[in-house]
Amino acid sequence: MKNTILSIVISAILVACGSSDKKAKLEKLIKQKEDLETKIATLQEEIAKTDTTLKKGESIEIAVAQLSPTTFKTYIEIQGKVDADENVSLSSEIPGTVTKINVKVGEEVHKGQVLAETDTRVIQQQIADLQTNLDLATQVYQKQKNLWDQKIGTEIQFLQTKNNKESLENKLSALHEQARMSKIISPIDGTVDAVNIKIGQAIAPGLPAINVINFSNLKVKADVAEGYASRINTGNETIVYFPDMKDSVISKIKYSSRAINNITRTFGVEVLLDNTKQYHPNMVTKLKINDYQSKAPVIALPVKYIQKDDKGSFTLVNENGLAVKKYLTIGKEYNGLDEILGGLSTNDNLITEGYDIVTEGAKVSVKTK
Repeated sequence: MKNTILSIVISAILVACGSSDKKAKLEKLIKQKEDLETKIATLQEEIAKTDTTLKKGESIEIAVAQLSPTTFKTYIEIQGKVDADENVSLSSEIPGTVTKINVKVGEEVHKGQVLAETDTRVIQQQIADLQTNLDLATQVYQKQKNLWDQKIGTEIQFLQTKNNKESLENKLSALHEQARMSKIISPIDGTVDAVNIKIGQAIAPGLPAINVINFSNLKVKADVAEGYASRINTGNETIVYFPDMKDSVISKIKYSSRAINNITRTFGVEVLLDNTKQYHPNMVTKLKINDYQSKAPVIALPVKYIQKDDKGSFTLVNENGLAVKKYLTIGKEYNGLDEILGGLSTNDNLITEGYDIVTEGAKVSVKTK
């Protein structure tokens, strides 16, 4: 009897424990279900915002652009620098001490103007002495010539006086040339850019003394890789940009070298400047040289609107409310634009907004502003 009662009690306890575990599991599952439903609802809202699946009769809103032809150009971009055709660094032709400086930095000078002088006292003394001897030799020669014309005297006397006179003339000419060489003379019209000497300073040939630049004949020089040799010629349009001045000018290539540098594998080009602004020699520039230009106006299409499939490159246009593929023949590419040689016309309405979500044949409608 006692065993029976004990069994009944144990069974009741087990049933009660089992019922408690199931309730805990049920509560846990209910909590998980609530969490999942919340997550599902959130995802549904997010999907609804980006879902492009159309309901029956709906269309995708797009924006379109009318195409227009233009001259398609490509450019080669290189670095150059400003140079002057006439940029001279002058020095004395003979050693000496500076006695005069006749110009200042920034002063305009003309060809043949004496810019500075060195001490010529010794040369001038020699010239004076030689001039005296020459005056006497000339008088003697003239008298001897008069006598010789009258057949008086000997021929050798006449020739000796003539030779003495001419020898002195040659020596005097040489001294005058030395006196000229003691002066620093400008060989061009221009502006004094630098004066590197002072009064009393000893100078010698080869040491820079005065710089003169003709700013009316400035140009830009640059070296171009030989790979572009067949695409760059004299007369090519060039845009010259000055980073320091935040300015640019349009010019043309004045000269394109046909010789390739054996070390750098480059060739030189020169571009003339208009000289209306304050350009400076050795100023850094950036050149955009036009190396290709379409023979006739073509459509230039941003590369982002061009897609590809197994048939080739295409873009999407709006035709009577439907997205239609237009397969393209593409030429050159430059600066984010492709030259379209075929496949599009000026009557096409290019899809510029929504092109990345519509498919061929999809219904589309143009957004209203």
